[in-house]
Amino acid sequence: MRFRNLHTGETLDAEYWRNGGYAPDALDAINHVLRDHRTDEAHTMDVGLLDLLHDLSRRLETREPFQVISGYRSPQSNAALADASSGVARRSLHMEGMAIDIALDSASTEVVRDAALALGRGGVGYYPNPGFVHVDVGRVRRW
Repeated sequence: MRFRNLHTGETLDAEYWRNGGYAPDALDAINHVLRDHRTDEAHTMDVGLLDLLHDLSRRLETREPFQVISGYRSPQSNAALADASSGVARRSLHMEGMAIDIALDSASTEVVRDAALALGRGGVGYYPNPGFVHVDVGRVRRW
């Protein structure tokens, strides 16, 4: 799993699955890089989301890092964002570590969206401006 957090500048290249199981040290590192950059609060990210991202990178045939726009969001950060924008859900799955907003240098948001939709798992939100795709492991839906 590869990430580049656009807010903190941090990068991570972690093997989150090893020897038939999830690797706790890698999961801790992923939780840290996907933390809420506003509050510096980390949260356990759902391993189903990581599996979805792994499958998405395979479908896209890329090993480049996901650009992270938003991973975990604390309830305080999410409330502030929801107050400022009608596009932020008040009960966002970001607060549960079950959602992430991403982009890739090598693929358009349309291509990432279409690949995520083809997986048929969770929610997929398309935001061509400013240029990211939301994926989550909630119920299957699109917007």
